[in-house]
Amino acid sequence: MSNEVWKETMIEQRVNYTLEMDGNFIIIENVPARLCVETGERFFSPETVERLQQIIWKGKQPSRTLEVPVYEFV
Repeated sequence: MSNEVWKETMIEQRVNYTLEMDGNFIIIENVPARLCVETGERFFSPETVERLQQIIWKGKQPSRTLEVPVYEFV
């Protein structure tokens, strides 16, 4: 067994947050997050999560709309 110590390196970065809701994709750009450079995992503060929920559930008009191609994996 190795005596290596796992060392995480976190950086502050703005990311795109994406989710699928009711068959539609939602993208929220420029979301502040802490990013693990080893794994790519993103961590959001409680305040950021609350703000994301407000943006999603208020249903206000988006800044822009994108058309997204969809492919089926067969």
